Amino acid sequence: MKLTSIALSVLLAASTAQAAPPKPFMWENATVYFLLTDRFANGDKANDLAYGRKADAAPLRGFMGGDLKSLTAKVKSGYFDDLGVNAIWLTPPVEQIHAGTDEGTGKSYGFHGYWARDWTAVDANLGTEQDFRDFVETAHARGIRVLLDVVMNHTGPVTEADPVWPADWVRTEPQCQYKDVPTTVSCTLVKNLPDVRTDSNAPVALPEALAAKWKAEGRYEREIKELDEFFARTGYPRAPRYYLMKWHADWIRKYGVDGFRGDTVKHTEPGVWKELRKVAVAAHDEWKRANPKKVLGDGKFYMTAEVYNYNIAHGRQFDMGGGAMADFYDNGFDSLINFGLPSDAKQPYEALFSKYSAQLAGPLKGHSVLNYMDSHDDGNPFDAARAKPFETANKLLLAPGAAQIYYGDETARRLDVSEAVGDAKLRSFMNWDDLASNAQRDGYRVADVRAHWSKLGLFRQAHLAVGAGVHEKLADAPYTFKRVLGTDKVVVALDVPTGAPLPITVRGVFADGTKLRDFYSGDRYVVKGGAVQTSGKASTILLAPAAHP
Repeated sequence: MKLTSIALSVLLAASTAQAAPPKPFMWENATVYFLLTDRFANGDKANDLAYGRKADAAPLRGFMGGDLKSLTAKVKSGYFDDLGVNAIWLTPPVEQIHAGTDEGTGKSYGFHGYWARDWTAVDANLGTEQDFRDFVETAHARGIRVLLDVVMNHTGPVTEADPVWPADWVRTEPQCQYKDVPTTVSCTLVKNLPDVRTDSNAPVALPEALAAKWKAEGRYEREIKELDEFFARTGYPRAPRYYLMKWHADWIRKYGVDGFRGDTVKHTEPGVWKELRKVAVAAHDEWKRANPKKVLGDGKFYMTAEVYNYNIAHGRQFDMGGGAMADFYDNGFDSLINFGLPSDAKQPYEALFSKYSAQLAGPLKGHSVLNYMDSHDDGNPFDAARAKPFETANKLLLAPGAAQIYYGDETARRLDVSEAVGDAKLRSFMNWDDLASNAQRDGYRVADVRAHWSKLGLFRQAHLAVGAGVHEKLADAPYTFKRVLGTDKVVVALDVPTGAPLPITVRGVFADGTKLRDFYSGDRYVVKGGAVQTSGKASTILLAPAAHP
């Protein structure tokens, strides 16, 4: 694959309180850990039910106590380092609606972060502004980037405690039918989810409820001053989308987040995201000027998009229905989330890997995708019952493209919770107890799964070629392939018989006499006759030059 300006850099991690060792990095090979903060770990039980919220939600639909302090503690503990993670994407930390609502699946609260009430504040259930700052700075100190989930499409639902925004800010009907652009964009995603009028250029006043809130919190004058300065500096009209752009960009300017994950992207006009990128990059440039020693790598701002049902096979053209096509890569995004992998992963390794490599080197050359096997929204995960956690790791972490680990993939967290309904099944609390006790499942133990994900993740982190290189099969039995990106070359063999030494071909990749290291077993080999003779210890072989870190 061509080395692009998306984010290619050799990361010399910022020298901070805990300086991380130099690690290679490019977004095309990133390993992104995606988590719902409320469902990850609870470090402060005092904030479990803020704003008068109650523990009266339907199963897995209320706040469960996860917070930013505990997330920061996990970063400090090296949990993400051990997985080779170099970016963390967390759901929106902004203040959510205070009450619950029933969308037909039982009473639900905004624990997931997608029901904003105030885009300028950290939700008290998750912590404070200082807690968020501590998280970002702790991640950066270990060479881990932070992706902020941003919502331009809608506010939170209307409840008795959460009034609807003014009519010149949002539409409350019609409900989307998803047949063409108008019935996908100019409508509400579901009933009672007000749609922000991102198409409007008409100036609007600050909602009275938001102004009153800021006054009660003692920050009205400061927020208004910043808004006045933003609109004077940019020349944008005081239309709804530009308020939101300013508020989202403040998370960059104040905390130094490294990129955005755009939510419900196809439900807004594509050009909105190009405008947001311009505002975001300006904010990031401002933060870098103020914090030159904290900048990671080449310091380029990154944006990935959730275009629901986008598949890597679509290339750069996404069908919006009614004969309309959209190129979201041309509208501010470096990559798109690939919804195709959960189904594509049913194919054999070679069919999957060769297809993805061809797409990334062909129609998507100069761009990338973010692969996943399961997520918070996809009701058809690759392996909901976690019967195939090792195969899941192989097909995600070794597929060409960037990789998104969904929290608990590495600990076989179940995605088929029987008492939950709908997407709540996908959002159980992180199964730390299973990991601590090395819980026994059908055919495996949880700690063994975690160890497998760790070995693949660290190999991937050390070698950009794994996700960003060109793929080529070397042998069928055992299945062996190479990845090459410039001078970075690796050879991988999967489903290798164990119990006795076995030759693995490296012909055409590594010359005879080359010293190689197996990142999986730790064994070291010397190439002879175009192959290495394995120790027979492991069914996974991850080969790279021994001199490489």
